Amino acid sequence: MTPAATRDGPAARLVVVISGRGRNLEAIMDAIERGALNARIVLVASNRANAAGLRTARLTGLPTVAIQPHAFASREDFDRALGARIDAEQPDWVALAGYMRLLSSAFVQRFAGRLVNIHPSLLPHYKGLHTHERVLAAGEHRHGASVHFVTDALDAGPVIRQGSIAVAADDTPTRLADRLMQRVEQRIYPAALAELAAGRVRWHDGRVWRDGRPQEQCPHEDHDTDETP
Repeated sequence: MTPAATRDGPAARLVVVISGRGRNLEAIMDAIERGALNARIVLVASNRANAAGLRTARLTGLPTVAIQPHAFASREDFDRALGARIDAEQPDWVALAGYMRLLSSAFVQRFAGRLVNIHPSLLPHYKGLHTHERVLAAGEHRHGASVHFVTDALDAGPVIRQGSIAVAADDTPTRLADRLMQRVEQRIYPAALAELAAGRVRWHDGRVWRDGRPQEQCPHEDHDTDETP
């Protein structure tokens, strides 16, 4: 049985998991407000009680929770507690948005097919941390971000959507990271979530299906200007 190409109905229930500033969370919230994403954020969760993104969420009236790892004996215990809290909201989708912890296999399997992430590189290149530094050190001409389903292997799940920008000669890791966030990440993550919420994109047989058929190549957009495509 193949996944349906479209889905009409109520807003998708979305849990967003963060560790820091929550800039992608803000983009998701904005897309919902504009009507570009048919979803409702039912929980913003973080592993850090002082995460700036939690404050942003609270100011807009969103439900939040901070579950801190130091209260647990192991990563598995922490992930079970986080997973249970997320499960209580009966989410359609769980979006990792700057969540800076490795996930246990049990957590990934608990939300398999509903768990997505945005990674600051053009996967499969530059998995893991410090992508901006590594891109600059390698002399790459372009840098990008990828929205992907989460699997047990780090940053190895099937890619849903990508975007990229040109690397400038005077870029620093910070400048490159900020430009990538503003021009790419904050655009492609809400766009990918909108496709998921609408049923246009699904996880099926370990791969991405788009509009009822296997996706042969993910959409890739260039974002070299500030103009919205």
